[in-house]
Amino acid sequence: MLGLCSRTLVGMVKPWNLVTFSHWLKPITMVGGRGIHQQDRLPRQPVPSLKQTFERYLKILEPIVGRDELNDTKKVVTEFLKEGGVGEKLQEGLEKRARDTENWLTDYYIQNEYLTAQLPAVIQTNPGDVFPRKTFRDKSEQIRFTAEFIVALLDLKTTIDNEKLPVDYMRGKPLCMKQYENLMSSCCTPGLKTDTLVFYGKSSNPPKHITVVHNCQFFVLDVYNSDEMPLTVDQLCVQLEKICNSSSLTNMEPVGILTSQHRDTWGKTYSKLMKDKTNKESLSAVESSIFTVCLDRAMPPVPDDMYCNSVIHHILHGGGSQYNSGNRWCDKGIQVIVAEDGSCGLNYLHASVDGLVINKFIGYAMENMKKLQTTQSSMEALPNPQKLHFNITPEIKKDIEDAKQHIDTLIQNLNLASTTFEHFGKNAIKAYKMSPDGFVQMALQLAYYRMHQQCSIQLESATLRMFRLGRLATINSTSTASVAFVKAFDDPKTKISEKADLLRKAITAHSSFTDMLGGSTCTVDGHRLLLYCLCLI
Repeated sequence: MLGLCSRTLVGMVKPWNLVTFSHWLKPITMVGGRGIHQQDRLPRQPVPSLKQTFERYLKILEPIVGRDELNDTKKVVTEFLKEGGVGEKLQEGLEKRARDTENWLTDYYIQNEYLTAQLPAVIQTNPGDVFPRKTFRDKSEQIRFTAEFIVALLDLKTTIDNEKLPVDYMRGKPLCMKQYENLMSSCCTPGLKTDTLVFYGKSSNPPKHITVVHNCQFFVLDVYNSDEMPLTVDQLCVQLEKICNSSSLTNMEPVGILTSQHRDTWGKTYSKLMKDKTNKESLSAVESSIFTVCLDRAMPPVPDDMYCNSVIHHILHGGGSQYNSGNRWCDKGIQVIVAEDGSCGLNYLHASVDGLVINKFIGYAMENMKKLQTTQSSMEALPNPQKLHFNITPEIKKDIEDAKQHIDTLIQNLNLASTTFEHFGKNAIKAYKMSPDGFVQMALQLAYYRMHQQCSIQLESATLRMFRLGRLATINSTSTASVAFVKAFDDPKTKISEKADLLRKAITAHSSFTDMLGGSTCTVDGHRLLLYCLCLI
């Protein structure tokens, strides 16, 4: 898997997006069994003790702050941990919450990291997954591939709805499967202060349609026949062709580009749009759809050796206002992106799903595509896809122009590139009895130190799905051992054998942080976040 700008925090920078290449991924081992039926057997996420968390907190600070600052922090921590003090009272509240809920952390984690952050969905929050490059000779081949992928996703949806998806396992332990239920028919609606995550698939009348956007124009496409069976590939090809023929390139206002704005800015525009009945109906249709399909125009051609970078940018943000950034609805749980030039992938809502789950999800969909069989199409006449209309006032038109400038500036400020490291791989690292993950984390810390001549907190994401409703945690990769390693590595006075020994100690320290997640503890950040949130209640 290739991860770019992931949840690794170097120098306290928080770039949330993740781009992965699905055909390079080796996902978590799949074992038979029905996912939902395993949920009750999963343990609840335990609450760590105050002493345990703050001892680790001080260890995290020790290698990166000065002596005076560390001593001042120790005094504050000592005061916080006093018997009968603030910390003890907050801990009691947290333990009560843990008894009364399935997971004491996840709701607050989603709220704090995604719904109130107010960062733009594009680049800052929504990750992307790049598919293997396709070769489309004409529009019909783009349409057919899209139709096949839609059928594969609908088949997967049926598997998930019927609770027949095999359970994911890691290190022999079953993982929580609830995120798979949240992938489709989900949407994040903007608010003035906080967003709202909605799962329409759990309603009494779940949606039967997807939305398709072509040339920045939106259509509702019913994907089930009257007998509740999904449309066939041939039927979808007919419907998608109708959409393309009905949405020739015009000067239509790219309403979708509004979803790329800062969330508070988009929330204000959203309130204006919702005052109009037609707009309200169109927004409802997009938001409640199973997923969105983006039929993109081709991006400017690039040499083969630059294609990798080009497609990453395309899937992540659409290339700018002059290309496909308006051919999106970034609030949707899943956006399937297929361009005329064969670049394709998914852009998805991180608030509803984590990267490992989406990668596994895509793997299932790809397998479904391989198994597609020719199915007799129903003889019933299909209703024409419904074009969605928006009434654009001068004020909203100005908001659209502002959004165009915003996305273009955001893209200009994005410094993102990919590379392939071919010198050696994980097997070579394992031959020296080192963790490949820890090895890479030390390489990142060394690179940062070489650039800035100082060490900083570096965080690595890890799953908490071994617990019921678990999401993500952060591993603190910086330690006293890692700081000793990076400072010694370029020192000509340090022998190679000493450097190797320091590297092993740094990797061992990192592994100990990782092992904590699988036991009876939680990360320092998650515990501190909940204590902080309880202060505000």
